[in-house]
Amino acid sequence: MFKLGLIINPIAGIGGSVAFKGSDGHGVAEQAISLGAKPMANIRAEQALKVLLPYKDSIEVYTVKGDMGENLVESLGFHYCVIHQTESATTTFEDTECAAKKMCDTDVDLLLFAGGDGTARNISHQVGDHFPVLGIPAGCKIHSGVYAVTPTAAGRIVELMVTNQLVTLTEADVMDIDESLFREGVVKAKRYGEMQVPAELRYVQATKSGGKESDELVLQDIAAHVIDNMDSELFIIGSGSTTAYLMEELGLPNTLLGVDVVQEQQLLKSDVTESQLWNYVQENVGNVKLVITLIGGQGHIFGRGNQQLSPRIIRAVGKENIVIIATKSKLTALDSRPLIADTGDASLDHALSGFMPVVTGYNDQVYYPVSSPQ
Repeated sequence: MFKLGLIINPIAGIGGSVAFKGSDGHGVAEQAISLGAKPMANIRAEQALKVLLPYKDSIEVYTVKGDMGENLVESLGFHYCVIHQTESATTTFEDTECAAKKMCDTDVDLLLFAGGDGTARNISHQVGDHFPVLGIPAGCKIHSGVYAVTPTAAGRIVELMVTNQLVTLTEADVMDIDESLFREGVVKAKRYGEMQVPAELRYVQATKSGGKESDELVLQDIAAHVIDNMDSELFIIGSGSTTAYLMEELGLPNTLLGVDVVQEQQLLKSDVTESQLWNYVQENVGNVKLVITLIGGQGHIFGRGNQQLSPRIIRAVGKENIVIIATKSKLTALDSRPLIADTGDASLDHALSGFMPVVTGYNDQVYYPVSSPQ
């Protein structure tokens, strides 16, 4: 039997759709739920585990009580053993760390966990290089290199191991940022250690590259191109330093780590939630553009730090109305890896796959592949 550890942070990413930029902090999850946010971590974990259903009779899952893993593996019919009991329905980081420590005593073959950078940091405190780990991306912010590019990709990596295929291991950085500063628009990342991960480069994301683009002239050209093509449509401006430069050129305040709404080059609303954004889109059906950029070093265009751009909003906007902006140096740094769509909706990710235009200068664009490893 393959011994698979499973830890789910059930509130990971819950603050994303309501523009909280994360779920860390006292009362944040409760406040997010009161505003209509829905827990997604178990859904993301289910996408990974469904890949393993053909092999469930040869897998023993070691997991945590309730929503931290037990409920999911039981519903899917896996053989499982609960190694940690949570003291209440409200789980904490102490539960994650205690469960990870018990995984070391159990000596699992691989620890699969669903969460964000905070979850990875908690697990690294206890696991170190004791055994391989792999993250299912479920958080708002994912700077660490221990995560698969999508939940399904995480399942594919485990499948390789379960079927005894040769999988190389490598060391990957565990990164986290100060979330209170993050909510104020300041990214201050710190390295907290490293853990062993399977080195299947198609499926495992790189550590996020931070910092602003250095080539200001190129950013000016990109911004000028977008501005010259702004008509009366409603423009949704995604997060990131490249889109922030566009807002600066428009002379508008910008939410670096959130989503803003602009029309006729005027700011309608800053740092919108998913539900607010949906109302704007519904009021402007067929007249909406979405301007986004990619995460440096990783290539994600959806599913990392912009959960406000939900599947229903992306579908309503339409693939043809998505404007991706990036410098050629940022694309080159991906070393031919595709851009990644990880919306949480497999059919939408498939629809977004293929080649999409990326604005790289004034009247200058390249066609670049978009993928969602399944």
